[in-house]
Amino acid sequence: MESAAKGGYVLANLAEVVERVLGFLPTKALLRAACVCRLWRECARRTLRTRQRIAWVSALEPGPAENHALVRALARELEKVHVLPQTVLYIADAETFSGHEECHEQKKARKRNSKETALALEKLLPKRCQVLGLVTPGIVVTPMGSSSNQPQEIEEGEAGFALLFPKIDGVKIHTFHFSKDMKNRVFDESKFAEAGLKNNPDLRVVLLFGYNSWKTGATRFLHQIVNPLNEKSIILAGGQVESFTSLTSENNHAQPGDACGVVGLAFSGPQIQSATVLLDQDVADERTAEAAMQRLKAANIPEHNTIGFMFACVGRGYRHYKTKRNMEADAFRKFFPNVPLFGFFGHGEIGCDRIVTGNFVLRECNDIKDDLLHGYTTVMTLIHLGSTKANQA
Repeated sequence: MESAAKGGYVLANLAEVVERVLGFLPTKALLRAACVCRLWRECARRTLRTRQRIAWVSALEPGPAENHALVRALARELEKVHVLPQTVLYIADAETFSGHEECHEQKKARKRNSKETALALEKLLPKRCQVLGLVTPGIVVTPMGSSSNQPQEIEEGEAGFALLFPKIDGVKIHTFHFSKDMKNRVFDESKFAEAGLKNNPDLRVVLLFGYNSWKTGATRFLHQIVNPLNEKSIILAGGQVESFTSLTSENNHAQPGDACGVVGLAFSGPQIQSATVLLDQDVADERTAEAAMQRLKAANIPEHNTIGFMFACVGRGYRHYKTKRNMEADAFRKFFPNVPLFGFFGHGEIGCDRIVTGNFVLRECNDIKDDLLHGYTTVMTLIHLGSTKANQA
């Protein structure tokens, strides 16, 4: 009894011991522990502030038809993660996320199913979390457990992932959405400043995703968004997706509509470093794919606390390389053994060869604007979010 009393005294009074114990708890359990007393609440807050490493949830196995695999994986894994998500980017395959459309008459039911799946995902996440969700023809995902796991190019079948970004010191991540105004052919560029994409000296990376690209005027509208942002000091990367399914923030909860538009994530902060390379149509075998990764490696982006993105055309993958599946993801892993890779196969790619680092030593020496919109290519991107003392994977 005496030893139990001493233990109770320690856990009620010694912050250093309490923080050590709470440090082993996943975030949901930590938040529950914070309700015990004032000391535990303060210790829990300090512990959460140290957890600044990105986490992710991967869904690779199909299952019962009533829920998408990503919904089930997220419900299960959020009990285990050691971060409190502030921003979430999830991407899932379009076919099974939206349900199988067998005939034209089922189109309305399919949209309703997609909305229900998106809501099920959003309900699992913290209320103040900003969420961007996309559906695409194929998925690129690193399995959970380790940053060094082999990334998978899943061109067919049920799959998805959710990237969980905690609050990171010195980094601001925010969502944005530009929808084409059918009554006005000219885009109001003042909206860039409102979205934090202009007059923002700390802006480093913009991930852009066009949707409903088959609509009349969609390509022209995408040019209106991309061209003003095409600056040497900003990494632009992304592609054309089937649709966006979630877009929530503190001030906004947008719903997918019939218009075309662009959604995305903007990363701001002086510590952010990033680089992209474009794999064009001539990259068609293992040797040329690895040569492209060597260019990305030469950017010397720190690999700790870094994530990779792969935005590829649906016409690439095993159809393009013929002799081997997973060619580009395997080439990435060879040169970046400890960087997790995520992305999709879509209907067009956004990006170019570009480097943005702390000293802004860029490779271009002229004022010619890079061509950013492509087809039948792959864009590989690295985003380094700065050094962190956190030890959580």
